[in-house]
Order: sequence, then structure tokens, then C-alpha cells
Amino acid sequence: MSAIRLAAHRSLHALLLTALLLSAGQSWAQSKPQIVILATGGTIAGAGATAANSATYQAAKVPVEKLIAGIPELKDVADVRGDQVFQIASESFTNAHLLTLGKRVSALARQADVTGIVITHGTDTLEETAFFLTLTVKTDKPIVVVGSMRPGTAMSADGMLNLYNAVNVAANPTARGKGVLVTMNDEIHSGRDVSKTINIKTNAFNSQWGPLGMIVEGKAYWFRAPVKRHTTQSEFDIDSIDKLADVDIAYGYGNVPPLAYEAFASDRAIIHAGTGNGSVADRIVPVLQGLRAKGLHIIRSSRVGDGFVLRNSEQPDDKYDWVVAHDLRPQKARILAAVALTKTSDSKELQRIFWEY
Repeated sequence: MSAIRLAAHRSLHALLLTALLLSAGQSWAQSKPQIVILATGGTIAGAGATAANSATYQAAKVPVEKLIAGIPELKDVADVRGDQVFQIASESFTNAHLLTLGKRVSALARQADVTGIVITHGTDTLEETAFFLTLTVKTDKPIVVVGSMRPGTAMSADGMLNLYNAVNVAANPTARGKGVLVTMNDEIHSGRDVSKTINIKTNAFNSQWGPLGMIVEGKAYWFRAPVKRHTTQSEFDIDSIDKLADVDIAYGYGNVPPLAYEAFASDRAIIHAGTGNGSVADRIVPVLQGLRAKGLHIIRSSRVGDGFVLRNSEQPDDKYDWVVAHDLRPQKARILAAVALTKTSDSKELQRIFWEY
């Protein structure tokens, strides 16, 4: 072989090798999970005056691009892009915010180039949003809601690790089909079960029936799976819901007057946050009976942190045509009722829904 032909052969070989390596690199890059972070504000996007301010700060100040840039390790986990949906403290969330966010999540979940979705959220109503998405977004792709108890400017801030964990879970194929998840304090919770039970501390989120798993150094360890209906198994669909039913919560306590219940007379339902087993004071019973007679649904929940409300215990629910919230706390019961009442006004159907979800 002449020197010219040999040089040409070697050049062609080098070009083919380069093309193969580039192709392999592109294939690897395309195989990385594609994660979208939808930011809504909250403490995880908050900032304090000094590093010593862990409980005194302004929420919803840091944009999503800065949150992502602050965790360079994310690039080793997935291709991550951000979208600033809202920039608010979560106590200001409304039904309209839930609907806007839910429809955005649903649209992203239908995209072939999206592996999973992470939602940064303030902790005050994080559990309500997570449950709403659990009920209404019909996808088996991982949806992970995450927040923090300390702003990123604080010493020992928890937001960076919480968000890193959330992206790892959303990128993990083992998270598919488990419904909407919440990652906080190294734990993975079901969006249905989890509640904020402590303020100030970083171990603020707990589930009565325990977490689904843990995440340690980016690896998920699963210990149980949700059994209640969710996401793909749900009869509700965010894309067919344009308005949630008006449902409010009236809190039971010693010496409670009828005023709060009567103020909600124009609603579709009242969640009674009762003492103990959803107990109702004797002077409130006739008020609730009168409201039910006018078509307003009465749903007995409990203000107690754990346990569940037994039907026909404390009150004759069958006789009064009332509904019990089972193990859902008042704020979760409100979400389910607001969604369920977009499809039915039948009390027996509502009770079935509360048993199944």
C-alpha cells in the first residue's frame, strides 16, 4: 500500500472512530433522565438577613435558575431545566393556583422528553398540593414535591439536599407508578399520607402510616407502596376540571358556637374538624342537620393528628346522611371533597370516594 493510500486509510479510520464516539456520546446524553423543576416559591426559595436566621426570613425570593445552579451535582444525575410557575409563600396558595399547577404538570407528563417532574413548594400547604396532584394527574411518571424548613442562606440549610434528593427520586425508574411523592429530610413519603406535623425543625414532615422509603446519597430505598387509588388509577382528571367545588373547614373545640358553620352555608360541603373521633358538640348537631337538609354535605374529620374517624361512631352518620373522612386530616379532606364534588353530589358516592382515596 502506498504511503498516500495508507494515510488516506488512516484518516478515514479516524473519522469513522470520531463519528462513532460522538454518536455514543450523544446516545449517552440522550439516555440521561430529563427532569423539569417547576418552582412555586416557598422557604426553599427564601432568604434571611444573616446565616443565623433559620426561622426569620422572606420566602419566595430565589428564582429557580439560581436554585439549580447552586447544586452542580445535579448534572451528574439528570438533564435538569427549570420553570418558574409561581413565586409565592405557600400559605397564599388558592384553588386557582392548584388548577394552574396541575394542568402544567399534566402537560409536561405527556411529553416524551420528560422523565420526571419536581415541584419546589412552600411547606405550609405542600401536603395539600401533593394530594391534589395525587388525585388529578394521570401519569405513572415520577412527580416529586419538595420544600425546605430553612432558607438557603441559613447555616445547615436543608433545601439543597432535599432538592438533590427530589431530582434523584424523579430520575429513578423505581419511582414510577408510586403516585405523587414528597422528599423531605432524607425520607420519601406518599403525597396522600404526608403532613407537616412540626414547625421550625427539619424533620417536619411525617406520615401516620410511615414513609414509603428513604434516600441516602442519591439512592432510593423502598419499604412499602401506596395502596389507595392515585394518579393513573384515579377517576379524576385535571384536564377536565376547570373549577373546584367550594369546601371549607370548621374547627371543633370546647364552647364552639354555630357561627363558623353557618358562615359556610353557601358552600357545597363543610369539613368538620372535630375533636377525638370527629365528635360534634350537642348544640352543633342540629345546625349541621339543618345545613344538610339544604343540600350542603357534612364531612366529619378529626383535628387529632393520627387515627381515623369511624362511621356511625359518635354520630349516626347513616341517619343524618353525613360522610366521614376516614384517616384524612381536615386539610386533606377538603382537597378530596373539592375534587370529588366536581363529579358527584351523591353522599353515598362521596363516602365511597373517601374510602378508596
